[in-house]
Amino acid sequence: MQGEQPIERQFGDLSVTQLIVMAGLPGAGKSTIGEIVGARLGATVVSVDPIESAILRAGIDSDQPTGLAAYLVAEEIAEKELDSGRTVIVDAVNAAESARLQWRDLATRTDVRLRVIEVVCSDEALHRARLEKRERGLPHLEETTWRAVEQSLDGYAPWTGPSSALPRITIDSVESLGSNVDAALAFIGS
Repeated sequence: MQGEQPIERQFGDLSVTQLIVMAGLPGAGKSTIGEIVGARLGATVVSVDPIESAILRAGIDSDQPTGLAAYLVAEEIAEKELDSGRTVIVDAVNAAESARLQWRDLATRTDVRLRVIEVVCSDEALHRARLEKRERGLPHLEETTWRAVEQSLDGYAPWTGPSSALPRITIDSVESLGSNVDAALAFIGS
C-alpha cells in the first residue's frame, strides 16, 4: 500500500542468516510465536518436542536421556540449515545454561547472528488455562501438566553467567499475539 515501508525498512535486514532461539517454560507461548515469526521470515523451525516424540516412538526407553538426544538432533538439523544459508528458529525450553550455550556455540561455528527470544507468561491463571487446553498431537509425549511446569521452575536457570551476554529479549505472552510477534520481529531485525 502507498506509504508503507518495505519490510527491510521496518525490521532491518532480515535477509541475514540468523539462529533464533525460543526459550521459556512449557505453555508460555513460545511455539506459537516461533511458528508465526518463522512463517513471516521464511525460516526453518526446528522444534525439540516432535524430535523427542520420534525418539520415543523408535523404542528408546523414556528413562534414557531422550531430551538431551532431541536437543542434539535439533542442533544437527539447525546446523545443516544454517550452512545452507537458511535462518533457523529453534523451539525448546532451553532451561539449562548448557542448552543456551549449545546454541551460542552453534551460531559461532556457523558464523551467523544469534537472537534469543524468551517467552514468559506473567499471569499464572492464563498460563495454566493454556496448558489445560493444549493438544500438541505428539503421541509419545504426555501433555505437560501445571504441576510439571511448577517443577520445571526449579530447573529453569536464571540468565546469569555466559548466557547473560546472549542477545535476548523477554516477551510476556499476556500481551497480544500480534504485538509479541511485532516485538520479536523488531528484535530480530535490530
